[in-house]
Amino acid sequence: MTTIGLVGGMSWHSTVEYYRILNERVAAARGGHASAEVALQSLDFGEIRECQVSGDWDRAGALLARAARRCEAGGADVVALCTNLMHKQFAALEDAVSVPALHIADAVAGAARSGGWSTVLVLGTSWVMEESWYAERLARHGVQAVTPAAADRAMVDRVVFEELTQGVIRTESRQAYVDVIARAATAGAEAVVLACTEIGLLVAPEDSPLPVIDSARAHAEALADIALGCAATSTTLLGDPR
Repeated sequence: MTTIGLVGGMSWHSTVEYYRILNERVAAARGGHASAEVALQSLDFGEIRECQVSGDWDRAGALLARAARRCEAGGADVVALCTNLMHKQFAALEDAVSVPALHIADAVAGAARSGGWSTVLVLGTSWVMEESWYAERLARHGVQAVTPAAADRAMVDRVVFEELTQGVIRTESRQAYVDVIARAATAGAEAVVLACTEIGLLVAPEDSPLPVIDSARAHAEALADIALGCAATSTTLLGDPR
């Protein structure tokens, strides 16, 4: 079985979900006592958050690179970063290892194309929604990203950092997110990407007015398929789309 390297802890609440989904998918495929082979590096999110707030992205990239190298040293054949926002520094991680790295937006785009959706609402932190790097990665696969209005973006970002990454789940925040999704649905979005790996802990598919692409689940399931030796997934997602 291919060993999956996870760089997690950003936050640990969603890293738990990665580990669960990976192992459930492998167990379902292999049966018995089968589970995934995983090399995990879980970072101190407090340190990463300091980098985000101060804008010290070089330091953040160095921390990700060190963790990725440790995953590879621990036997990882593929490395993945269990967060959307820190893919802002994906190149630092990818360049630090000699094994492939699976970008979360590539897995998200794969899920969108499988669902037949070409225009998706992206909900995540302000950097993911407002900067171009995430949308550009989706666009490589022919998937267009749209984002909420400024006030809604501010609310989505606030809930992520003040609540979800600290393990706080509030009904009123779920409803606020659902309202944002509903407005996007009337504006032509075909699906919603939960582009923060904690949002799936707040908004379930049955809550949403649009079909849901949970980035954490899409990423973890793609990794599980790679672990199980799915050649099609490996070829599609570990190449560099042009």
